[in-house]
Amino acid sequence: MTTTTDDDVRRAIRDAMDRLIAGDPLYSDGKLTIKALAEEARVKRWLLTHRHTDLQAEFRARVANTDTPPALVALRDERDDAQRRIEELTADVTALQETIHQLERIIQMLALENDQLREGQHSGRVIPIGPGRGGQR
Repeated sequence: MTTTTDDDVRRAIRDAMDRLIAGDPLYSDGKLTIKALAEEARVKRWLLTHRHTDLQAEFRARVANTDTPPALVALRDERDDAQRRIEELTADVTALQETIHQLERIIQMLALENDQLREGQHSGRVIPIGPGRGGQR
């Protein structure tokens, strides 16, 4: 049976701190919290909050003095790219809706002209196509 000493636990906690701050978690969600630190070190959380309070304080100080973790920077960049793509797609949809409205107006005008031609109200410039002629002259 293997027993872990305080030195082993402290080393595991410090290694976990390094991984979390570097943005390379192995066993946790990567958040910079005491809970994630305990998960990352694979120790009980109470060891950090009651026995190794100096390591808890050290972790919080390192987090406060650390730039934004690379994982968070990557997520922000991904979010910004997604937001830009949403804006592009929204502009595309708006343009397509305008095209649809324009085509609807054209169809309405053509339907009115077609009705006028069927009723015999054409101006002479347009030759109506009869139902039995199949579109040929």
